[in-house]
Amino acid sequence: MKPTPGLRRQIIQSLAVMALGIICLSVIGTYVFYAFALAYLPGSISDTLVPSRMELGWIVCTIIAALSLAVFVAIRLSRRLITPLNSVAHSLREVAQGRLDARAPPDDQATGETAQLVRDFNAMAERLQGMTREREFWNAAVAHELRTPLTVLRGRLQGLAEGVFTPSSELFEGLLRQVEGLGRLVEDLRVVSLKESGHLEVQRIEVGLAEELDSVLQAFATPLADKGLQLHQALDTALRVECDAVRIRQALMALLENALRHADPGNLRVSLARVDDDCQLSVEDDGPGIDSALATEIFESFRRVEPSRSRQSGGSGLGLAVVKAIAEAHGGQAYCQPSAHGGSRFVMRWPLAPLR
Repeated sequence: MKPTPGLRRQIIQSLAVMALGIICLSVIGTYVFYAFALAYLPGSISDTLVPSRMELGWIVCTIIAALSLAVFVAIRLSRRLITPLNSVAHSLREVAQGRLDARAPPDDQATGETAQLVRDFNAMAERLQGMTREREFWNAAVAHELRTPLTVLRGRLQGLAEGVFTPSSELFEGLLRQVEGLGRLVEDLRVVSLKESGHLEVQRIEVGLAEELDSVLQAFATPLADKGLQLHQALDTALRVECDAVRIRQALMALLENALRHADPGNLRVSLARVDDDCQLSVEDDGPGIDSALATEIFESFRRVEPSRSRQSGGSGLGLAVVKAIAEAHGGQAYCQPSAHGGSRFVMRWPLAPLR
């Protein structure tokens, strides 16, 4: 593809062509005019400073031709400059009035920086519209996730206040679980929001991470067994890691809760090991597996592989987003890959030595 000349180069070329054309018209044209007049009409040449009628006509024609050339060059140059600028300005006014779908139409005459300006504006408008849709989606998703536990709490508390329900330890334990669920949801929202705004901070200290994670696995042992998941752990106890142990435990809890909701009964393998210069934490199940086309989307907030099934199981759609946020806050990454056992392997990996 032929490179497009820059705006400065276009202006210089256009003005140079115009100046050269006018000079050629004046000098060469005058030379031709007088050569013709002296050869065929010598009496039409004035001997004084006052031009003859024929000379005056030539002067007028030369001025008109020079002006026509200048106007032609100016129109072509302004078409390449003003038209795309006006298009962008008009679209900007529409965006300012709330029409986020406004786009500056591409102009075949626009080249160089003006064409790039149109492309950049359209890309910006597209991103702004996408962010607005994402914000609306977030608001609707948060409202949906908060509505269910709040409805349960209100119904139970209203029933207690009106004497419909008999106070019991089981009832209060159910209410407490709803409050704890709300607390986890709020904390997940806080982590993801801090990550999106670039304010998620981690307090790094050197710890034996295997001991920290073992306490989480012990707490989940009973729920996992009740779900039919047999826990297999392979934690490198000699590995010393500089990280935020609280955040890493939070990420592991999110991965285990994800397995509780979605993994088929079978083996659940949790491993912690050093891989090259990275620390790698992984949770691997036996099924049902995730389509490779959706493996990256599930780490986005409120994204579910099967929305109806996830809502029935009580997932908020934030757990894996929290894992990704914590991994990236440590300078690493989180990803999902197919398991050799037919399921999915969720991996959280970050550098052992933090970037300075």
